[in-house]
Amino acid sequence: MTIKPLSVLGLALVIGASTLGHEARAQELNLYSSRHYNTDEALYENFTAETGIRVNRIEASGDALIERISSEGRNSPADLFITVDAGRLWRAEEAGLFQPIESDILESAVPAKLQHPDNLWFGLTQRVRVIVYNTDTVDPSELSTYEALAGPEWEGRVCIRSSSNVYNQSLVASLIDKNGADATGEWAEGMVSNFAREPEGGDTDQIKAVSAGVCDVAVSNHYYYARLLQSDKPGDRAITENTAMFFPNQAEGGTHANISGAGLVANAPNKEAAIKFLEYLVSPEAQEMFAKGNNEYPVVDGVDVGPAVDSLGEFDFSDASVYVFGPNAAEALELMDRAGWK
Repeated sequence: MTIKPLSVLGLALVIGASTLGHEARAQELNLYSSRHYNTDEALYENFTAETGIRVNRIEASGDALIERISSEGRNSPADLFITVDAGRLWRAEEAGLFQPIESDILESAVPAKLQHPDNLWFGLTQRVRVIVYNTDTVDPSELSTYEALAGPEWEGRVCIRSSSNVYNQSLVASLIDKNGADATGEWAEGMVSNFAREPEGGDTDQIKAVSAGVCDVAVSNHYYYARLLQSDKPGDRAITENTAMFFPNQAEGGTHANISGAGLVANAPNKEAAIKFLEYLVSPEAQEMFAKGNNEYPVVDGVDVGPAVDSLGEFDFSDASVYVFGPNAAEALELMDRAGWK
């Protein structure tokens, strides 16, 4: 069989089609995200308006997306994986889903404690684990640390989510890093002894239980409480009338802070666009939208967080690196299981 050479016109058409295909790909990115907030929609739209790069989204739970990217393998169309909690980022890292991100903007904007030591992922927002208390039964002077909640004075007075919740796993992982496994195991046993009920529901359910008198204190992420404060529903706002929020461990290293964050997928077809999007997400504009839209704390300094977050008060964040949450997660879950934390 004879292979005829392409004509000059034919060759030009092939090169042109290839170039157009490359340019089309360069003007989009494929985002796999476990965040489901209206704020994020506005961020995508603003980014597209500023850059012309279209954001294609697939949304599911963090664990489901990790499984999906893993099963897609080298042919995965995913450019970025965004999820909540450093523990889930660790799971993605362990599955080999990330490649290092080369960006001076990200490295300088995001504090070292909120990024992977090898730049496999970067924090985009901060979420703190706080104590919510019933103002009719608890004086804030009685509150101090996460560790103190395991004391005998709190017997039958504590509400918290189950051990399967990644927020709790990361909190316990941070305590292992700070206090050691033995002390943290004893703390978990004390917590279980002090449960007002078996763990059930999400963070908002814990806050509602405090308001209803089921328990006197609960552990929750701060933004769940902020949402109730600014809710349009009178019933939600009523929950905050006999409750208040406390930032623990202020004299002992600061309040536990976790992140939502993102990593560049190992075989990202639109790497340049993906990095540009991440750089946009740590800009003052985007950080302010995160704070005002979903009541999360920014990862960069000098951002206007809005009245809802500002009303929660000032406090010191923990200096601990969020990176330790992942490597300690399995041991954290084991300690909670051993303590009978369901």
